Amino acid sequence: MPYNINRPGLHLFTTLISTADLAAHLDDAGWVVCDCRHDLANTAAGLQAYAGSHIPGARFVHLDEDLSAPLTGRNGRHPLLAPGNFAQWLGELGISNASQVVAYDASGGVYAARLWWMLRWMGHEAAAVLDGGWDAWLNALHPITDQIPVIKAARFASRPRTDLLLDTETIAANLGKPGPLLLDARSPDRFRGENETLDPVAGRIPGAANRFFRLNLDAGGRFKPAAALRQEFNAVIGAAAPADVVHYCGSGVSACHNLLAMEIAGLTGSRLYPGSWSEWVADPSRPIEKD
Repeated sequence: MPYNINRPGLHLFTTLISTADLAAHLDDAGWVVCDCRHDLANTAAGLQAYAGSHIPGARFVHLDEDLSAPLTGRNGRHPLLAPGNFAQWLGELGISNASQVVAYDASGGVYAARLWWMLRWMGHEAAAVLDGGWDAWLNALHPITDQIPVIKAARFASRPRTDLLLDTETIAANLGKPGPLLLDARSPDRFRGENETLDPVAGRIPGAANRFFRLNLDAGGRFKPAAALRQEFNAVIGAAAPADVVHYCGSGVSACHNLLAMEIAGLTGSRLYPGSWSEWVADPSRPIEKD
């Protein structure tokens, strides 16, 4: 079961948070802000941007170094950390079971959503993504700084929720059978097996449907309203219950964006295939589809 934060008068943010709400809590000792800016083509860019300026008090979080386990060649491009290792890192970052965590990036929330989902996986509900991210914060003229915060370590006791994910073996065993609906968050051309630039094999897992994660955002880079997201996801998943939807992408990152969008829409309980396409194709015997 998820941990609860019992502080009188505390409102938990569990999906999105506005720039105004975050600005009102910058001095709250119970809040931890995480800068998740990243660039897949230049993995040093996020830290460079953070060093230049960031939200006051924010800690920098690196997708490859902090939110991913070492690569083995068979576990995908961004494999999940062992729960104990992740919990230890959270404590070192100053996150406890009583913290309200806010994650942001400059990419529509795709990297921030990875941290958001991993915290939920650890049983921590008080985690939210800054709607509009870094650009929205700047546009609202909220304060920024280049000062690196002094972090006081905390203790984070994890309670991993195995009900929030599916592994490769389970997915392979259920191919062609009634069961989970696989929802691919990659762009339509990659879903069809065209223009693959990140993984060595193009295509998709047989039977999967497609919901490009960028469709979750409006023209201003914020998440669409809950009602719009609910209508759009229902058009894709059809009669499938949210709990029967399993999200994947190239490496288990952008799929978290779809997970977050479904939660915003009130379609709760969908799951993640963390290894995603990059783990699936690491074994050439696994079947693939292309259009």
